[in-house]
Amino acid sequence: MHKRLIDLGGVLALSFSVYVQAEADMSREAIVQRIAPVGKVCIHGQACPVDDVQAPVEEKPSGRAAEQVVSATCHGCHSVGVLGAPKIGDKAAWSARAKARGGLDGLLATTISGINAMPPKGACFDCSKDELRSAIMYMSGLE
Repeated sequence: MHKRLIDLGGVLALSFSVYVQAEADMSREAIVQRIAPVGKVCIHGQACPVDDVQAPVEEKPSGRAAEQVVSATCHGCHSVGVLGAPKIGDKAAWSARAKARGGLDGLLATTISGINAMPPKGACFDCSKDELRSAIMYMSGLE
């Protein structure tokens, strides 16, 4: 029984490889297209054709409300003050941190880069600066 399973597996593997080989386009043009470089280097001083097309950058609207950002990523630590994180609504603690870091912009910079156990952007990697700023304002009560 064991030998039959091994034989069957070998037959299936051989059949699959023959099928893949038969389906592959082996023409010279197809091979050249598959191994073509994906980019071009343009050296300063040399003429460079401008035929490359750049994908448009899609601006993501800052549609999330501060409360959504806080409940999704900040609440876990800032609700109870994990590892010294200032608690949501503790204006005195937030004010002291803001004063030490140069105000709301300093808090935003710290949030973006991360501090101590808090990862960069508070682990909200798809949050915009505006969303992070509004989340800080929501948690701290600062304007």
